[in-house]
Amino acid sequence: MANWTSASRQALADLLSVDTWLPETMPEYAQGFMYMLGSLTASSFVVLVLSGVVLAANGPASWSYNGADRFAAAVHFWAVQAFFFFMMLHLWRVFFTGAWRGGRKETWLLGALAFLIAIPTAFTGYLINGDFYSQWNAVQAKDGLNALGLAWVNLPNAGQMFGMHVVVLPLTLSALIFGHIARVRLKGVVPPYPAAQVQTHTSKEGQ
Repeated sequence: MANWTSASRQALADLLSVDTWLPETMPEYAQGFMYMLGSLTASSFVVLVLSGVVLAANGPASWSYNGADRFAAAVHFWAVQAFFFFMMLHLWRVFFTGAWRGGRKETWLLGALAFLIAIPTAFTGYLINGDFYSQWNAVQAKDGLNALGLAWVNLPNAGQMFGMHVVVLPLTLSALIFGHIARVRLKGVVPPYPAAQVQTHTSKEGQ
């Protein structure tokens, strides 16, 4: 019986294998546009991280007076829109194609958790803008969190929100996305439903 050391070695060998991350062939069903939505989501996240690093390095108010940082802020903003747009399309695609089949429930769970963490990550980004709109949202959201007993999350505290948006939540989100992609590479892309099941389901509905 294998011990935990050998099991961990085998798991790492599978995860770090060149064949896992750079396969030479792909299933024909995985070459359509709908199967690219996950890659587009991940690509948007990379742009988010890179533009966010530029903004964080120059300070949270630099985009108010620096043209280059204003451009980086615009890239960051539109990358957020693309990230959530492609993520929602990806979520719908994997739901309607039963992406949890074939021992892929952990992959589905990691993706769902990434979606949930992405929401407060984006929201804390809006809160550190420092304008009236962000301050109003912070106060209103704080009242809601207080009602839930989460008063330790002080949304009007710009320093806390900056740390949450730049460090805590992005690192958590990055770990979940990496785990999700790693599971996809290890387990493969879920195939479509068998044609026989689809025809049987259709015939039952017609009766």
